[in-house]
Amino acid sequence: MLPWPLSEETPVSGTGDHVPVLLAETVRLLAPPPGGVVADGTLGAGGHAEALLEAVGADGRLVGIDRDPVALKRAGDRLARFGGAFAPVHGRHEELPELLRGVGIFAADAILFDLGLSSMQLDEAARGFSFRSDGPLDMRMDPTEGPTAAELLEGASEAELTRILRNWGEERRARTIARAIVQERRRQPLTRTRQLAALVEKALGAGARRFRIHPATRTFQALRIAVNGEIEGLRALVRDAVSMLRPGGRLAMIAYHSLEDRAVKQTLRALARRCTCPPDLPVCGCGREDLVRILTPKPIRPSEEEIDRNPRSRSAKLRVAERL
Repeated sequence: MLPWPLSEETPVSGTGDHVPVLLAETVRLLAPPPGGVVADGTLGAGGHAEALLEAVGADGRLVGIDRDPVALKRAGDRLARFGGAFAPVHGRHEELPELLRGVGIFAADAILFDLGLSSMQLDEAARGFSFRSDGPLDMRMDPTEGPTAAELLEGASEAELTRILRNWGEERRARTIARAIVQERRRQPLTRTRQLAALVEKALGAGARRFRIHPATRTFQALRIAVNGEIEGLRALVRDAVSMLRPGGRLAMIAYHSLEDRAVKQTLRALARRCTCPPDLPVCGCGREDLVRILTPKPIRPSEEEIDRNPRSRSAKLRVAERL
């Protein structure tokens, strides 16, 4: 057993048993019209999708996309009462335009991405996302594709591991952890979540125990992001989603850590300030008209009441933009 309280700050978005993060705020700001078309690019347990389907009514339609076939099946069961108004699609949210066109949708009224890891995934030891329970170092959102975290740890160089931990985990002692991983894998493969967590804690020493979160939290975050390619395509994802909105349609993005939120914020700002013409010019002359209007100059955060009810929502930030 690990000599450490197994508390984590891993971002999650809720399960079928909990109210999804920022649910009321998300539905209110997306404002899907009755009979409208909605895309939920990160379906998860289907909590946001359920509320959005109720908003658009029987004449509306929601396409729910998820790369995790287990989550897709569970959400499908939950949303079966909506009949043909709900269309589940297995795929990566980075493929949004292709996936929507594949089911005959070429423009949407509202698009949502809840970028957090669901409690359903976090609490399932066999998925390997958490060290609160011992399990295989997998961490794949889609268990049917790509290398596992264990395979990444086995094959990456010390320099590559350092880069992953520093860039995706914002881990200040990335080099120390990477060196410990390389030394340990010479003795034995790193294949279990508790095994890796204990190694990181030992590598960082007693000083790391002074902090609120477990010393391995940032390492697990970095590996999950690397295994699933969560950040690289985020800016393109925002641009693609905006391209699929009809005028007046809205995009909502819920991010859970600074890397995600920074990419979303910067991309939305760039789309909202494309025009380079002088402010006093009555008509755009540069041909780069603004594409969106940002509805949340500052991100929406969970209330204290919501955080008390679901502490894992603490880091959530909601940003919403409207297509011009």
